[in-house]
Amino acid sequence: MKYILALDQGTTSTRAVLFDSGGRIVCSHGRELPQIYPAPGMVEHDPEEIFFSSLRVISNVLQQAGITPADVAAMGITNQRETTVVWEKATGRPVCNAIVWQCRRTEERCRQLAREGFAPLIRGKTGLIPDPYFSATKLEWILCNVAGARERAERGELLFGTVDTYLMWKLTGGRVFATDYTNAARTMLFNIHTLQWDEELLKLFGIPACMLPQVMPSGAPFGATDAAFFGGEIPICGAAGDQQAALFGHLCLSEGDAKNTYGTGCFLLMNAGARPPEVKDGLLTTLCASVGKRPGYALEGSVFIGGAAVQWLRDGLGIISSAAETEELAVRAGSSLGMYFVPAFNGLGAPYWDGSACGVLSGITRGARREHIVRAVLEGIAYRVNDVLRAMESACGADLSRLAVDGGASANNFLMGFQADISGCTVVRPAATEVTSLGAAYLAGLCCGFWESEEQLRGNAVCERAFAPSMGDRERKKLLSGWRLAVRRSRLT
Repeated sequence: MKYILALDQGTTSTRAVLFDSGGRIVCSHGRELPQIYPAPGMVEHDPEEIFFSSLRVISNVLQQAGITPADVAAMGITNQRETTVVWEKATGRPVCNAIVWQCRRTEERCRQLAREGFAPLIRGKTGLIPDPYFSATKLEWILCNVAGARERAERGELLFGTVDTYLMWKLTGGRVFATDYTNAARTMLFNIHTLQWDEELLKLFGIPACMLPQVMPSGAPFGATDAAFFGGEIPICGAAGDQQAALFGHLCLSEGDAKNTYGTGCFLLMNAGARPPEVKDGLLTTLCASVGKRPGYALEGSVFIGGAAVQWLRDGLGIISSAAETEELAVRAGSSLGMYFVPAFNGLGAPYWDGSACGVLSGITRGARREHIVRAVLEGIAYRVNDVLRAMESACGADLSRLAVDGGASANNFLMGFQADISGCTVVRPAATEVTSLGAAYLAGLCCGFWESEEQLRGNAVCERAFAPSMGDRERKKLLSGWRLAVRRSRLT
């Protein structure tokens, strides 16, 4: 068996990537995933489109490579986290569209939980805070708002899962109903200390336990795909939420290692070791991906808007035609002319967790041109990542001198250079372009014996470019002072 397959089911696309034993991409194929916006603040996906897109990209990659399932040692799945799917146990049909992690429809319910004093309970058990981001209130909403759903769930007729669970159920013909620790840890229903679904939280949200999947390590023998789909079985030996998969793909396997993914949002994770850290400054505690053992802990900070701000420049304002041209425009601008852009289109995530904050472009003068606005937007992404980085340093009591990066916007040299400058740390961009998929592949490959050890994987790691900070402390402090003022303005709603 020559290859490991990764299925990366993300928010805006589904991609299959085939890797060889050196961790090199043999071929890949992606397919866009349509977004559904039924009302302001609501985001949905069609679960069946998620499944069919997965079948198509896997089949395409096998065809491109001219191989059969017999050539594939195993598959790892990585997925958009928190997105919530409920389907019929008997038929596999979804009872409604999937509610996407970005959806804010349960904002008021989360405020109610905080008002009623449940935030410390939730934080203590799950490492999370009451927020629509997580799965629990999405699942509760489905049970309360889809006709007959609660009664059917209590009779054991309905199943709940994040996208990994739904895909494994469908790909195995309903034989596997499971998830991994990293995805379970993002539901707001899973106790990250006991590693069990928490009965007290299930009662709080009115969730029948029979709806919930078995929870396993990220690298584990989950089962195999139904032979009818690809002309033979493919073992599924890995599953992890996309951000934990990326942390593993960067080989951030030691305490203090950190990475940031520049995707639709930005997600900064730091390996916190075997014990859960004392969390403050709006950070979350979650679980790391692991192979066949108890997982370690990670600190996580989420920035809701990252690359989505660049999409806004293109699709909303129409001042760029592609994301690729932002680098040249930002360099040409020379500066942002004192402008600050706070990307709070749907509130501010870590470390503020202010759902009422709004986006702000401040400091506009008559001399501002489109290149200055583009530069301010890119700088705003870096400022938000720096907010989280500083909070992590405060929580762990150490300086983070190295930040591994991935995601589409990490290809922007201006953004990476400014990130290094404003954060005062070296930003390391690997040669591997599909780090999230690589993490899923590593988990599956280690589980099935395709790779023997984590040390062997380190031989695959190649740095494409490192960005060292060149900005002086005085200029950095001045810029950060202006940024803090801009953030305060965004929160004056």
